[in-house]
Amino acid sequence: MTFLRNLTLFGCFILLFASCNTDTREVVDTTDVQMDISVENLDRELIKSKSVQDVQIFLNKHSYLKALYFTEVDTAQLASQLFNILGNPGFQKFDTQIDTIIGDRDKNLIAPMKEAFKKIKVYYPEFKVPKIKFMVSGFTGNDLYVSDSLIIVGLDFFGGPKALYRPNVYDYQLSRYQKEYIVPSIIFYLSNQYNQLDVADPTLLSEMIGYGKGYEFVKQMMPDTPDSLILGFSGDNLRRTYNSQLDIWSFFITNKLLYEKNELKKQKYIGERPYTVEIGNKVPGGIGKWLGWRIVDMYRRENPKVTLQELMKNGNSGQILQDSGYKGQKDPEE
Repeated sequence: MTFLRNLTLFGCFILLFASCNTDTREVVDTTDVQMDISVENLDRELIKSKSVQDVQIFLNKHSYLKALYFTEVDTAQLASQLFNILGNPGFQKFDTQIDTIIGDRDKNLIAPMKEAFKKIKVYYPEFKVPKIKFMVSGFTGNDLYVSDSLIIVGLDFFGGPKALYRPNVYDYQLSRYQKEYIVPSIIFYLSNQYNQLDVADPTLLSEMIGYGKGYEFVKQMMPDTPDSLILGFSGDNLRRTYNSQLDIWSFFITNKLLYEKNELKKQKYIGERPYTVEIGNKVPGGIGKWLGWRIVDMYRRENPKVTLQELMKNGNSGQILQDSGYKGQKDPEE
């Protein structure tokens, strides 16, 4: 399975109901974990450019941006294009607004990111903290770029509903473009390096479990984060889906979807869509990802001695399903 770095494939907002309980997760003490984070506010540096030549100097200094961040623009004309954007009064007003909406970057973004990084370090001592770069480029770049060594955040994408300008995505995706999504999204993508999958297993179940393990990783590193911010469902959808999971599970079993290998059919249940119309017009898109997390959560409940590292290393989706005992039921204590 491939997890893409673009937030449009991750996708939620305010928690109205949490389907996963933190009781099954280890408490991690990060008191003694020392960590330095390299942070650069590239947007503040770029905005100071007074000419096309200044922008070109900036791009030469940060040459990785052309390949990793500005991936869908004419790089030959990039300096000129960026300078024109920087001089636009509408952009200047938007840039100031974004800075206000995001607020204190150290408090709102770096601090929770650092705490999550510390927890990753506890579980994986070999973890190396990626460098963090912030950008604002009038949607010329990407929303997020995440690798094991570098994170680039396009802050202009995350202005939320009050922003003067919004990214060019579908309406149902816009709710996810708010600052609350930035850190959970980053931690999800970082989970990829620890999330072992069976490359010989192309089934829908394998991909569902893969996503479920990724979401579980985020929840372990950010235990106070609402499930909605991790998963990508609105609060109403999360509650409704949880209460309807027996019907959803029955649909998957009746239609023999768990071992489906056809890519087009699989995308109907894990792809980016407003609804999973095959099940119902109120069933959110990507329902298979949610179902994968339910299986993983139940697996952890039924196998409390299995550590997070062991879970992430386990690429046997069939075994995880079997040992979870999941058959569409709600959490045991309910």
